[in-house]
Amino acid sequence: MSEGEAVGIFAGIFGAFILVWMAVFLLYVISGWVIFSKAGKPGWAVLVPIYNIIVLLEIVGRPIWWIVLLLIPFVNIIVWLILVVDLAKSFGKGVGYVLGLIFLPPIFYPMLAFGSSKYVGPAAK
Repeated sequence: MSEGEAVGIFAGIFGAFILVWMAVFLLYVISGWVIFSKAGKPGWAVLVPIYNIIVLLEIVGRPIWWIVLLLIPFVNIIVWLILVVDLAKSFGKGVGYVLGLIFLPPIFYPMLAFGSSKYVGPAAK
């Protein structure tokens, strides 16, 4: 294999990886937009860093200062899990759905966004 062929193969694999990554990212953005809209918040907020977390905290009923907890290593994992549980409960979903949001997010976030689930109010209040 010549150097040119190796570079071509690498470029093809890298290009395919970037396309898949962009498709998954776009799926998350669109799903987040719809989830925010279902909750009565502006969908565009999903595009704004930090503000999207503030809006998510409002949707699930957690205080804004929890954003500080998300900056602490290891604590942020527990806080994220709590937010996922609260998000599922805010849309009337149970434990099975929470597990789906945690372990299969590319499937369950679009299901939450485009499925028949309705926002029932902040779960944490």
